[in-house]
Amino acid sequence: MTVTPRATIRDAKCILVVGATAGIGRALALAIHDLPSRPTVIAAGRRQERLDELAQTGDRVKTARVDLTSGRAALKQFVDEMLATYPDLDAVVLSSGIQHIFDFKQPEQKFDLDLFEDEYTTNYVATVTLIKFFLPHFLKLSEQGRPSFLMPITSGLGIVPGPWVPTYSATKAALHSLALSLNHQLKDTKVQVMEIMPPLTESELHDHQGMTPKLSKFWLPLDEFTEQTMAGLCRGDVQVCPGDTQDKWDKFEKGKIELMAVNRT
Repeated sequence: MTVTPRATIRDAKCILVVGATAGIGRALALAIHDLPSRPTVIAAGRRQERLDELAQTGDRVKTARVDLTSGRAALKQFVDEMLATYPDLDAVVLSSGIQHIFDFKQPEQKFDLDLFEDEYTTNYVATVTLIKFFLPHFLKLSEQGRPSFLMPITSGLGIVPGPWVPTYSATKAALHSLALSLNHQLKDTKVQVMEIMPPLTESELHDHQGMTPKLSKFWLPLDEFTEQTMAGLCRGDVQVCPGDTQDKWDKFEKGKIELMAVNRT
């Protein structure tokens, strides 16, 4: 990438991974735990049995339960508890996400507003809420000369939408735009924004859709995604683009961060 922050994931001492009970989040939590810098990793998610399993994978893996649909007050309590228990926490990976297929040609049968609200809340509103609650702590670290890291996981579908998952694509586009703005607003601090933009990747995300057998012929294997993503995080890439997301970035996103630096409209 063309823009590199002042620190990399190797500099983090205590890393919270929200959405670590499956798929991308789980894989990144375990890969981060294995870094030579030996950080503490807090795996957070909704499914207690998955958290219990993760707690057995390493002596520096801690766990915490969180439900991103539980509301603002509960999320504030979660953040306060994390910072009280882990005052050295200096990085957050925001991996939680859900995805539903909606068909606007059949709005009464195939567009469920309850599912839409859950998707919008989980993928965007709760993620922004957590960022807001963690930022005062990270800015204090910055004042002390310490780097910290916000790592939202967006999607290649935030660049080129998948019309079969229109609201998922929209939430990821919104989060992608927010990550660009955060990167610009925080550029004079030591708070590093490192956006992870997966392509279609091996995951449980699609199981409830009944599309896993079809998609498994095309997706990026999880181990390849993890290897490419960790390489980007260790380089300090502002935008980490594994697989074919790199092609989309090259075509539609290249130069955007630089353009924002001079954009006043």
